Amino acid sequence: MITCYLKYVIDPYKLAEFEHYAKLWIPLVNRLGGTHHGYFMPHEGANNIALALFTFPSLAEYEIYREKMAKDPECLEAFAFAEKTRCIVSYERSFMRPVFE
Repeated sequence: MITCYLKYVIDPYKLAEFEHYAKLWIPLVNRLGGTHHGYFMPHEGANNIALALFTFPSLAEYEIYREKMAKDPECLEAFAFAEKTRCIVSYERSFMRPVFE
C-alpha cells in the first residue's frame, strides 16, 4: 500500500474555489482505482495550507492511475478549474507507506 500525501499552498481568499476543486477530485480518485481519504482545509494556524491523502495498492497502481487521469475528461476539467480560478499557488507530493503495528 502507498499513500500519496499532497500539501497545497492555496490562496486564502479562494477557499471556496479550492474546496470545490477538492470535492471534484474525491470521486475521481476513487473511480480511477484509489481510495481517497479526504482533503483537509485550513482551520486553525496557517490559512493557506491544505492537505489531501489518498491510497493505492502499490506505486505501480498509482502510475496506472496517472495514465488514466491524463486522458480522463472529468480530470482535465478539474485541472482546468484550478488553473482558471488560480486557487492553488503550489503543491508538493510525497509518497508514504503505512505502519500499523
